[in-house]
Amino acid sequence: MTQHLYILTGGSRGMGAAMAEQLIHSGHWLVSIARHQNPGLNALATQHGARLAQWQHDLAAPQAAATQLQALLESLATEPPASATLINNAAALSPPGPLEQTDDADTVRALRVGLEAPVLLTAAFLRATAAWTVPRRILNISSGLGRRAMAGSSTYCAVKAGLDHFSRSVALDEANKPNGARICSLAPGVIDTDMQVQLRGADPARFAGQGTFASLKENGQLSSPADAAKRVLGWLERADFGGNVVADVRD
Repeated sequence: MTQHLYILTGGSRGMGAAMAEQLIHSGHWLVSIARHQNPGLNALATQHGARLAQWQHDLAAPQAAATQLQALLESLATEPPASATLINNAAALSPPGPLEQTDDADTVRALRVGLEAPVLLTAAFLRATAAWTVPRRILNISSGLGRRAMAGSSTYCAVKAGLDHFSRSVALDEANKPNGARICSLAPGVIDTDMQVQLRGADPARFAGQGTFASLKENGQLSSPADAAKRVLGWLERADFGGNVVADVRD
């Protein structure tokens, strides 16, 4: 198969939607996993002659998505794509504030979407493609908050720090294999997304960083989702991708 396969989570909005749009062109096969369909992607796929599948899954319950992904990849065993890339982009932000003031359901959702889902999808991806000889890459979208703690963001910080360290461990496992997958946990910079709206709109009494995020918007320091997506996908195509397992597009 001459197509390059990309599996992307959270492709229905924000930087994920921008990445999905930029991945849709001839020679690519995109599998987008999100809670909602992105109708615009269908038109783009037709226009560019790209292959597209949109799977609707709530990654707060990620097992079904992981099972479907493994089944798809196993079905390609006799004729794998030219390359296979998993992009774990989806995330959920619990309302900013001290942990004890956060609803447990919001905390559980953030942990499952942001960390449990990438772990299970990565396991399915590696398990089903273990015998493939084509290039395989895993890109985990991290954050500076995984490397620098912020009050009122304990769950999000934990998720991203966990994603970084998970990637380091997987990289060590893959380095011992003849054709191991390359993996990188990449911070994409500060982007003007719905998550930023939530942060700068938070109650300052509960979230001390509210003013910082408001000033980022006021001072024009936020990247657009399209620009951020371009930088992230550019990093993915680097010849040394995975050499620095925990990285930042601003490095």
